[in-house]
Amino acid sequence: MADAKWPKAGDRSLIGKRISRLDGPEKVTGSAQYAYDVNLPGLLYAKLVTSAHAKGKIIAIDLSDAESSSGVKAVWKDEGMVGGEIRYVGQVLGAVAAETEEQATEAALKVNVDYEVQQPQVVDSDSQFATGRESKRESGDIEAGLKEADVVAEGKYGLPVITHCCLEPHGQTAEVRDGELYIWPSTQNVSRYADGMDDAVGIPRSKTHVDCQYMGGGFGSKFGSDKWGTLCSQLAKETGRPVKLLLDRNIELMIAGNRPSAYGEFKVGIKNDGTITAFQANVWGTGGVGGYGMRWLPYIYEKIPHTLVTTRGIRTNRGGQRAWRAPAHPQCALLTMSALEDAAAKIKMDALEFFRHNIQLTDKPDVYLEELEIAADLIGYKEKSHLRGEGTPGSVKRGLGISLHRWGGLGHPSECDLSINPDGSVTAEIGTQDLGTGARTVIAIVVGETLGLPIEAITVRIGRNSYPASGASGGSTTVGGTSTASRLASTSALNELLKIVAPHLGVSADALEAKQGVIREINQPTNAIQWTDACSLLGTNTLVKRGVNDRNESRAKGFIDSNVGGVQIADVSVDTETGIVTMNQMVAVQDCGLIIDMKTAESQVFGALIMGITSALYEEALYDAETGVMLNADMEFYRLAGIKDIGNLKVHMMTGKKYEDRGVIGLGEPPVISPAAAISNAVANACGVRVPYLPLTPDRVLDALEKGGIA
Repeated sequence: MADAKWPKAGDRSLIGKRISRLDGPEKVTGSAQYAYDVNLPGLLYAKLVTSAHAKGKIIAIDLSDAESSSGVKAVWKDEGMVGGEIRYVGQVLGAVAAETEEQATEAALKVNVDYEVQQPQVVDSDSQFATGRESKRESGDIEAGLKEADVVAEGKYGLPVITHCCLEPHGQTAEVRDGELYIWPSTQNVSRYADGMDDAVGIPRSKTHVDCQYMGGGFGSKFGSDKWGTLCSQLAKETGRPVKLLLDRNIELMIAGNRPSAYGEFKVGIKNDGTITAFQANVWGTGGVGGYGMRWLPYIYEKIPHTLVTTRGIRTNRGGQRAWRAPAHPQCALLTMSALEDAAAKIKMDALEFFRHNIQLTDKPDVYLEELEIAADLIGYKEKSHLRGEGTPGSVKRGLGISLHRWGGLGHPSECDLSINPDGSVTAEIGTQDLGTGARTVIAIVVGETLGLPIEAITVRIGRNSYPASGASGGSTTVGGTSTASRLASTSALNELLKIVAPHLGVSADALEAKQGVIREINQPTNAIQWTDACSLLGTNTLVKRGVNDRNESRAKGFIDSNVGGVQIADVSVDTETGIVTMNQMVAVQDCGLIIDMKTAESQVFGALIMGITSALYEEALYDAETGVMLNADMEFYRLAGIKDIGNLKVHMMTGKKYEDRGVIGLGEPPVISPAAAISNAVANACGVRVPYLPLTPDRVLDALEKGGIA
């Protein structure tokens, strides 16, 4: 009988290979249908009515002008907001549905809102605005640790609020037919997207159908249906016509989520040989109207004997934070790695040697040591490295910077139905979603590997809540959850088929295996039957088996695991006359357990590096202190990296028994954690001074050079 355990390296035909995405042709030809591409007969367009002010109260909302506007079919206002509190520009007050997008936009502007505007409003991350409870975490004796040190390095560092900036904005198309609700959303959570919508819309969840075949990015911001999702469905029910409501870009960037800022003052105690004795941090930041927390300081080197970390949150009149690819980790990496590299520079110690010297202060010293060596070799560290500010003469300085990171990544609960049909066709159904990371391909690889078939022989159906439930794509849990469920389902189905085939081959079922499109006797491969002929023995019945990923059980059996480590090194050039930072090269070395598809795994890391480079050099959500309006809420001035901005990227995935025997571990988030920290350290190494705050724009570089790196 087939064993569900992951096959060993020598027995794999598909797992771990470089396999192109199954849906690649649909995406590059434009035939892939996203939420905005759903254009049903009689479609109406909806636009939100949002607050024009950042702080105050709503006195009245008058819909009369909007109701009489051309093409308008429905209007809605939030009755609960009348007399209620405004907390940020863009807060949803109502919605309008009309025959055309232009008519809906015009009508939304005609909704008259009477405000009682209040001051002061807060949009800044300055520590003077920090309110509420102060959080402290302490181990050892910080004063004793600082006294034990030969040198105490001090520094200030920070990074601003940035937005998710998904290529596809939040929203959906919805239609009500025969009392049932059909939704085509952009979501990271197909199976649970309709939760709560039954109360808001008045249609039972059992009669709500969610379909998301493709989506253009979420990065942690698209788990729920949100107010605009329920509004779209309500308008569809009220009008009896399909309605499309996707956020305009300016509203998207203001209210659909942000990554919190983090700023801090640090002291690191070190001995002359590089040993870290103490780490003290005073950190503050904002996630907008909601909460705030930086839980992982010091980052990676958490076994420093004496630590004191104080954090304070700032509630601002901005849209609220949402999970942004590795929540809080990029911030903690930037703050910690900057402080540690500054400490190394203070005693004129090479950064790589400093990180190596203190590696026992991490929870995975063997992994990080191996990854540091590989990363250093990939980037040519011996040939390029120098102590801070001691590079070649001239106005253009070159430098290297290092960062380490970790992540969990335990696969989520997930279920899969695997069907083997009498004609030999195979279908896997699972209610997951593909954020663009290759979920369809991963499932097909696992099923194909299990059944001895090419991936082209597997039909993968995902993206609907009518399929067996699967978890949301968050926390890097999708691949572990779906691959385990599909492995268990396909193994179970195969074993049932082997029982049927065994009498025809004159052997017991446990003597058979499925390989290369045939079912054959293990010890006598010529005693075989073609896959399609074997399936014909099912008669008129389809063989269906369900696989369930129970996290605890699957982890115990080695299907999945968590806690991976990674190392990245950046190579940059800094023009000290213009302040321009140029990416030369970035290398990433990453552990993620058993790799299902090497090609999409590497692609995940490449994408993370680009995202991290963007946050290091360009991204910042800029708000006007007087009006509370985001000043760069568009794709012209909210700058992202282009192909010429990223330099040469190298990715090395950790493979081999030591890593693969752990099972599958998620990869979506860990490689985005370190880029900003590594780049900031590389800039400091190049130009000789710390540029304390991201993004590392020319004006900030020149200012740091003028001030000598003092914040």
